[in-house]
Amino acid sequence: MLQTSYIEISKSALEQNLKFLKSLLKPNVKFSSVVKGNAYGHGIDTYVPIAKEFGVDHFSVFSAHEAAKVMEVNGSDATILIMGMIDTDQLQWAIYNDIEFFVFNKKRLLESIKLAKKIGKRALVHIELETGMNRTGFEFSEVAEIMEILKKESDFVHFKGLCTHYAGAESISNFYRIKKQKKKFDVVSNTFKDSGLVPDLYHTACSAASIRYPKTQMDMVRIGILQYGFFPSREILIDYMMKNDVEMSPLRRLISWKSKVMDIKHVSAGEFVGYGTSYLASYDMRIAVVPVGYSHGFTRGLSNQGRVLLNGERVQVIGMVNMNMMTVDITNVDGVEIGDEVVIIGKQGHLEISVSSFSEFSDQVNYELLTRLPHDIPRKIIE
Repeated sequence: MLQTSYIEISKSALEQNLKFLKSLLKPNVKFSSVVKGNAYGHGIDTYVPIAKEFGVDHFSVFSAHEAAKVMEVNGSDATILIMGMIDTDQLQWAIYNDIEFFVFNKKRLLESIKLAKKIGKRALVHIELETGMNRTGFEFSEVAEIMEILKKESDFVHFKGLCTHYAGAESISNFYRIKKQKKKFDVVSNTFKDSGLVPDLYHTACSAASIRYPKTQMDMVRIGILQYGFFPSREILIDYMMKNDVEMSPLRRLISWKSKVMDIKHVSAGEFVGYGTSYLASYDMRIAVVPVGYSHGFTRGLSNQGRVLLNGERVQVIGMVNMNMMTVDITNVDGVEIGDEVVIIGKQGHLEISVSSFSEFSDQVNYELLTRLPHDIPRKIIE
């Protein structure tokens, strides 16, 4: 093991999650696997091939850079959709390679048409509407002009999709806001229809909206966090369990994160552990040094309160989490030796460290911890 830790991705867990997700969707609703943020930390080059193996043929990313990574491991037999950043000098590459992309301003639309004419190939565009998120998307006042451009340049632009994004469907506190967004989208989409412009797909739903607001599923859903085994929020999980009279999450976590004990030391009562004076040994202790720190995605905020699994026991992080190391208290754990497995996320014996447990000891949410896992931590597929 050249790296100081490694990540395991469970193939069987993904298979179970995808079966569950397909059972949630209405007939003929297309499933787009969102793999932005390095597939939510799971690794695009690791995740995409096994998702394809289970029948996934549509991948949504944030940027042209991510689209190129998916293309590298995917080949040309699946659809790639860029939902965010693509520079003007990358548009020609996207059009040439049949990569679809969101258009949310006039400049991108006109540049796409110009380049499509240059290479003699239609741009595959998804028109994004601003419905209340106030981030990206065409305002209602711009719609008439956009429709005229789409009609005039139909030989060079393929109207693949009409879409929007909801502002916090994972929380009931946003219920009224989401309903307003859906209503506005319906009004604008009818304006397009009345003008004779009908896209191949209408799509607005993310993971949370797909579950809580089934009417938003439309022609396609863009599923991110759910496929990796996480509900968008505890609130969505509880809501699902109550409505379906189940006592456990139907999802399985794909990801495990593991390292090894690098060293073992004895610390006398009255001595400080690590940098500064944040941890004082109140008794004679044995500590293990683990070669994972904040540079690897284990946040400094977990100093003196994080947990890992070692020899089937849950042990506490003591002292400050360093850039490349942390120390854990193994005083009451028998038989720990250098080289023993340390589980940072995942199961060992009958115990588990969940990703959500990190948020209980720090300000991180699931999405944040996962996407902060460095790309160079090796990912390997397990059954």
